Amino acid sequence: MIRSRLKGVLEECFDRGVAEGAWSAAGAGRFALELPKREGQGDYATNMALVLAGIEKANPRQLAAKIAAMLENSGDLVDHVEVAGPGFVNIYIRPGVWREVIPQVIARGRDFGRSTIGGGRKVMVEFVSANPTGPLSIGHGRQAILGDSIARLLAVTGHDVFREYYYNDAGRQMRVLGESTRARYLELLGLPSQFPEDGYQGDYILDIARSLIAEVGDSLKDHADVTPFKEKAERHIFADISATLKRMGITFDNYFNEHSLYEDGKIDEVVAELRAKGYVYEKDGAVWFRTTEFGQEKDRVIIKNTGEPTYRLPDIAYHREKFRRNFDWLVDIFGSDHIATVPDVLSGVRALGYDDSKVTVVLHQFVTLTREGRQVKMSTRKATFVTVDELMNEVGVDVVRFFFMMRRADSQLEFDLDLATKESQENPVYYVQYAHARLCSILAQAREKGVERADCAAVDLSLLVQPEEQLLFKTMSAFPAMIENAALELAPHKVIFYLMELAGQFHSYYNKHKVITEDLALSRARLCLVDALLVVLGNGLAFVGLTAPEKM
Repeated sequence: MIRSRLKGVLEECFDRGVAEGAWSAAGAGRFALELPKREGQGDYATNMALVLAGIEKANPRQLAAKIAAMLENSGDLVDHVEVAGPGFVNIYIRPGVWREVIPQVIARGRDFGRSTIGGGRKVMVEFVSANPTGPLSIGHGRQAILGDSIARLLAVTGHDVFREYYYNDAGRQMRVLGESTRARYLELLGLPSQFPEDGYQGDYILDIARSLIAEVGDSLKDHADVTPFKEKAERHIFADISATLKRMGITFDNYFNEHSLYEDGKIDEVVAELRAKGYVYEKDGAVWFRTTEFGQEKDRVIIKNTGEPTYRLPDIAYHREKFRRNFDWLVDIFGSDHIATVPDVLSGVRALGYDDSKVTVVLHQFVTLTREGRQVKMSTRKATFVTVDELMNEVGVDVVRFFFMMRRADSQLEFDLDLATKESQENPVYYVQYAHARLCSILAQAREKGVERADCAAVDLSLLVQPEEQLLFKTMSAFPAMIENAALELAPHKVIFYLMELAGQFHSYYNKHKVITEDLALSRARLCLVDALLVVLGNGLAFVGLTAPEKM
């Protein structure tokens, strides 16, 4: 692609400068080639002169002028170059070069945008990780789609991706779930029951109790042990969670049970190892972890004076098991309520001798549902919460996925139900998918009118000279680099922003220019543009798990 070619030219200029003694080789690989943030700053910009000036203690604008002169004499790729600001070099590409993207896109087809930048690096992405206490809430839904889209992007950029769901089917939450189910079971049988003060009140508990009665009748009415109620609820809820994830197109390679860390003695091993290294001590009947040794303000309790571990301890043990499975990169997708525990877990990783820089934590903010400008209230334990399934029933899977990716993970997400249900270009999902459907419609019209699509390598693409066409070329050229950046930065919202931008450019172009005209040569050239746009839009949607409809 053009960016790769230009990067090669820039590196040749750097090597030439080294050979001529203009600067040393110390700056190799340390400068960047980027898309400018504002119009009028070139098609690309490089900070090479600024980087070299810092190393060589030289004047950056003088170095920038030398780089600019080299670039302007580098062949038929660069049109002209400008030195800007303290020493940036803004590079303008020859207009005719941009249209070369069309045959490149068409030749690669579904592989356009895929890369091997990941080099087969083994990556575990842990996400959702909801305990089986109820259906997936919309907060879990955002995390599910965020994690899945990140995993998809890492896969298309050459990473070896492993998806894991971490859960716990033991502990107080599960006991309360069992007690809630038993109370509803007895209630449905018309027997006296006492519902737990902090029990789960959703209608799904009644559904589980009805199902249990259908299976065993009243045989458990005098059963004091909560276990059969807990186990029934867990099976029912996990089946519900799995069905919801499948509906969203999400699968996992492994489900890891936190309880196994206790059964296999991993928790005790971690405490013993931390103790042996001097990072654990007793105080007030509790066991403390010296997190202050790792830059934190105070130490943390990892085992309470009741003997019960805090949630930090199993999380540290779990991450040790992740490292033991030889992953090169661990990506954790958590809700923002985990913000206080992340430093403790990373401290534990370091204390155990592992490289915590291999762990990347993505914290996402919560979701607010609005209808008619008012917030829709939610509560997991009451009957008023909104499930992901209910949301998908109302607006569709693609809309849910798209909206959950529309904002940066660390931004609060307001999900506007009124906007999400509109079948108009106000709805960003409709806006993007309609662009794909419109492209398909143009090709269908061409067939109906007998306009044969020719091999784009043999079509006169120099006829594509409109400013809107040039803009489309540039945006399509940026697609591979955008996908790489979105993957490496774990930022699927960048793909959504790109798709909205490309769709907008196409809609504007379509409203201004006819694709099929009386000029056969021009029609064929524009049909090649349509083919290329169809590939890029289709790939962009597919890479983050969205569908590309041919009709709407």
